[in-house]
Amino acid sequence: MRIFQYLFFIIILFGCSVEKSMKNAEFDAVISKLGNSPEKNSTEENMMVGDAFRKSNRLVEAIPFYQQAIKQGAPEEANLYLAQGLKVEQKYDEAQKVLDSYLLKARDEKTQKLAEKELHNLRKIDELKEKDSYYRVKNLDDINTERAEYSPVFSRNYLYFTSNRDGSKIYRTTGTPFTDIYRVATKGANVNLATLDPLDPIINHIDTNEGSVAISPDGNSMIFAKGNDGKAKGYSEVNLFFTRYRNGKWSEPVPLSINVADAWDSTPAFSPDGSTLYFSSTRPGGSGGADLYQAKVNRRGRWVDVRNLGPEINSPGDDVFPYISEDGSLYFASDGHPGFGKLDMFRAVREGGHVKIENLGKPMNSSADDFGFYQFNLTKGFFTSNRRGGKGDDDIYTFINDDPDLKVVNYFLVGTTVTKDDAGKEIILPNTKVSLTADNGDVLDESFTNADGKFNFRVYPEEHYDLIGEKSDYFTVRKDFTTIGKTVDRTKLTEFITNVTFETKIMMDPIVLEKAIVLDNIYYDLDKYNIRPDAALVLDSLVQIMSDNPEIYIELGSHTDDRAADNYNLRLSLQRAQSAVSYIIDKGIESKRITAKGYGETQLIIKNAQTEEEHQRNRRTEFKVLRYNPRDRNDDLPPDEQVDEYDRFFKDSGNGNR
Repeated sequence: MRIFQYLFFIIILFGCSVEKSMKNAEFDAVISKLGNSPEKNSTEENMMVGDAFRKSNRLVEAIPFYQQAIKQGAPEEANLYLAQGLKVEQKYDEAQKVLDSYLLKARDEKTQKLAEKELHNLRKIDELKEKDSYYRVKNLDDINTERAEYSPVFSRNYLYFTSNRDGSKIYRTTGTPFTDIYRVATKGANVNLATLDPLDPIINHIDTNEGSVAISPDGNSMIFAKGNDGKAKGYSEVNLFFTRYRNGKWSEPVPLSINVADAWDSTPAFSPDGSTLYFSSTRPGGSGGADLYQAKVNRRGRWVDVRNLGPEINSPGDDVFPYISEDGSLYFASDGHPGFGKLDMFRAVREGGHVKIENLGKPMNSSADDFGFYQFNLTKGFFTSNRRGGKGDDDIYTFINDDPDLKVVNYFLVGTTVTKDDAGKEIILPNTKVSLTADNGDVLDESFTNADGKFNFRVYPEEHYDLIGEKSDYFTVRKDFTTIGKTVDRTKLTEFITNVTFETKIMMDPIVLEKAIVLDNIYYDLDKYNIRPDAALVLDSLVQIMSDNPEIYIELGSHTDDRAADNYNLRLSLQRAQSAVSYIIDKGIESKRITAKGYGETQLIIKNAQTEEEHQRNRRTEFKVLRYNPRDRNDDLPPDEQVDEYDRFFKDSGNGNR
């Protein structure tokens, strides 16, 4: 009896041990304990082993465990994971059959939607196979080992990459060594192995994974992923860290303030001008797995305005490893868009107000993981893959794009923010925030003008934009701009790269209390006070001003000429002002922010007016700011008050470590 009790307790302890390992993401331990025979496992055990293989990026090995779990009555998501594993094995027909069968009996709405999306992607594979490709790829044999080398970045004649080639400490999630960041001197794809070294110990720690890296355009700053140290106190996930190269060495890395605790923030990339950081994150509010985000650097050196890149780019799966090329294209890796297996590489471009996403096709993509796209010019570069035929785990590959019709057209909008001095002379207005927005209101880019008042945006073919200028103590203004009808005919281009530059100017008016501002072209029919259609257009512009400037409270005043009795003019002007105010309130402006005032003929601009034109100048509608509660716009601080975020240590927190 005691023997059976002993065995019973052993079984209980074994089960608890496996569940604890799974909870702690010690996937290799789960596989070691239960990964030998799916037929002998329970449903729950097969699901644990399948999930352990899947979450440690070994989806093919999970197939028999999910198959057995489904036979045993597994949760619905097992069908989705099984189909994804078969897809990686290039058993596309079998994967479709699994999903077709599952969808006939699906009950869980979330899993059903994911399965429908995956089935849609599978049906696109034949189309992807027929895609023409001018890419040539080659394994970078000199640098790769049987372990992982991934996430290549080129800067100042050095190739930076991440690898676990020399790791001694084992990462319990995957059973592989911890990763470090390396660099090697290279000319194009020709590496000098004698120069290959890990980065300084201040970057690489023996007890943490250092992941994907981004180097600023000037080569002096680096943002990289780091985390998974497994300690009770520390980073429970992966975070982004910043370091600067000073006096021949890297500074102590500090975490970025945009990290989200308990989220995976990784795969960073700079825009070509260094003003935007792109990265991937599992933070709440995304489309599914990991989503792509961007952040802007403000005039204080802080990364701010974190934005999700939206549902056109982000899928229900993982969208990772962004890269912005010199022609403005966004390259990224995803397992949620139609692809051949696991992560495929895609190119996203804007045109006509929409984002077009293109799978790079074979040979750039395979049924394995393909990611980490990076160009060192517009036709050559690097990427990472763990496809068959490599040296081991993730390998770095080179590519060449031989497309004979490849022509690059860049469209730029450059402008200046200006105002007028007391004499009415136009002068430069520095330190102004300018935003480029699409028709749907999405902010596509932002800039803070310097002492010269200049801003510069990349724009795209056949699109309409609003430019929004903002500065403390000035009215927020918007100005429209369009590239519609201004697109270059690519068939007539002879140069490989063509730059098209448009110019504009934004006039910023200061907010002055009690200063009357005339609303031109507000006309009323004789002795009437109803809003005419032509007047409504002008009032709509005032609605826009008040929407863009929520800190102002105004008086709307109406004036008449002197060709009627005083009392009549006073009453008529008040009725006109009230009518205009009602129109504005009906458009969504709070009533407490606007007051109607009728002045009649008490404030004539031209006394003793003789002509109809002079009477019209007296018959005017104007507004003036009565109260102004300025917003806290720290971005407008002058240069001597700006603070560099990265000289501080932020205590904010940091899937794999890519």
